[in-house]
Amino acid sequence: MDLVKSKSKNTKIFNKNDKPTIVLMTRWHATFRCKSRLSKDIGAFKAAKIQEKLTNHTINVAKQIQKEGLADIKIAFDGIGIEAAKKWGLSNKIKRVGIQGPGNLGTKMKRQFLKTHSKKTLSHQIQNPILLIGTDLPSISHFELTQAIQILHHKEMVLGPSSDGGYWLIGLSNKLLNPLCAWPFSGISWGTDKVLQKTVRLASLNQINFQLLETKNDLDNILDLSPWLDHKNFRLSASSYQL
Repeated sequence: MDLVKSKSKNTKIFNKNDKPTIVLMTRWHATFRCKSRLSKDIGAFKAAKIQEKLTNHTINVAKQIQKEGLADIKIAFDGIGIEAAKKWGLSNKIKRVGIQGPGNLGTKMKRQFLKTHSKKTLSHQIQNPILLIGTDLPSISHFELTQAIQILHHKEMVLGPSSDGGYWLIGLSNKLLNPLCAWPFSGISWGTDKVLQKTVRLASLNQINFQLLETKNDLDNILDLSPWLDHKNFRLSASSYQL
């Protein structure tokens, strides 16, 4: 299958009831509430500004996907309550917002898959793929999200590897959502460089037909900033950080 299609062709792939959902998982961009590792290097205020830029960039890319009719989007925040999240969503013209809730990363991801899937069930919508993506990627683009959506037409799972050994995207087909498979979210040491390796191994053990996207670099510490900063005029400020 050709993964690169024109916009006119892409918009005909789904109707309003059977589009996949992309859930953006992000930390609230407030001082001392995000980017703790980066905060140690450049300060909490600057780290929060970078988090805000990253989140807005990812949202803008996802909004374009939604505008083209390729997917619905939802934002899942960590670090604020549901009322604050709804207020933010209203001011930013995003209808579907929520909070990630307690637990480790696996628990939070599992919760988002369950909540998103159950909402479609209650509204009698056709069950379709759900993709979770992080918001720590300055290089995320329309192409990668479109590619992930297309892959789930003929694969059961898609993963976007990150250079730190984790992944920046996970997408599950309806086969793995109904009922939701448990193995991608348990028995994994989250925050280590073995997350992707373990997930792929579990997928193989469960005979899952999956595909990997391009490896990308999450922005977590000062060294991760280097590809996007001019070392000749190195300034650790939000204004010098360009997406």
